[in-house]
Amino acid sequence: MDSSPAACLARARVSLEGLSVGDAFGETFFARRGNIASRTVPEHAPWRWTDDTAMALCLVEELAERGDIHEGSLATRFARRYVAEPWRGYGGTAHGILGAIGDGIPWVVAARAPFGGQGSKGNGSAMRVAPLGAYFAHDLDVVIAAARRSARPTHLHRDGEAGAIAVAVAAALAARVHAGEQPRDAAAFLAAVYEHTPTSLTRDGIDLATRLGADTPVDMAVLRLGNGSRVICDDTVPLCVWLAAHHLHDYEAALWTTVAALGDMDTTCAIVGGIVAAGGAAIPSLWRERRESLPAL
Repeated sequence: MDSSPAACLARARVSLEGLSVGDAFGETFFARRGNIASRTVPEHAPWRWTDDTAMALCLVEELAERGDIHEGSLATRFARRYVAEPWRGYGGTAHGILGAIGDGIPWVVAARAPFGGQGSKGNGSAMRVAPLGAYFAHDLDVVIAAARRSARPTHLHRDGEAGAIAVAVAAALAARVHAGEQPRDAAAFLAAVYEHTPTSLTRDGIDLATRLGADTPVDMAVLRLGNGSRVICDDTVPLCVWLAAHHLHDYEAALWTTVAALGDMDTTCAIVGGIVAAGGAAIPSLWRERRESLPAL
């Protein structure tokens, strides 16, 4: 796989596009759940993207400028974008951490505060990271190390880091499948994500996901794996990597199935969208047109 900076950034941009369209698509259904069963695309435009995309933009900017992830620099980017648009749908924990960083509190102090000093295990570390996995797809060891660093400015909890690593690895594997460097095999894909995810509740959930067949109804998968309703990694990431594994070739089917799981729909759709786009799944042109425009990087 091409590891030149231009090729890496191109892969990251493709994943970002899938993530942002998925984010905006999922967000529309909180007010339009009746459209899900009939698979009716919401007609209003633009579809607004949320904090999922805002933070992913920061990651891609960091990669474009540095070719790597520097925790302090990334924390500053997160805080600046948050201060500029705090209404993008950030969760309460994120408001506290990013507001503190914006006020000059060192990121490591702000990030350590949640969960009694353990740091956050929210799904924000996972929702933004697929483009990073696509960027470093040529080297899984680098994917894992960079994903961990990308999580730390806001998510110091073991599960916060594990969620980021699992999604980044999934995006990297998807990019490898698209490049023809490994077969399109859902079982092998899930096994590899499980293998590379650190010991955590998130990893335990991915283990459960490896035991669910492609024909498992999504509502049954939700009962086993969660759907992001608790807004934490172990309740979000296992379902997302399971859905992505079985829909690497079909963006539209992946996103409709993901939104049918309900829960934290913008985040689950952002994660799945970022992974399957990295895997070469084509985004419907109408969905691209209806998504709110992204700022120039």
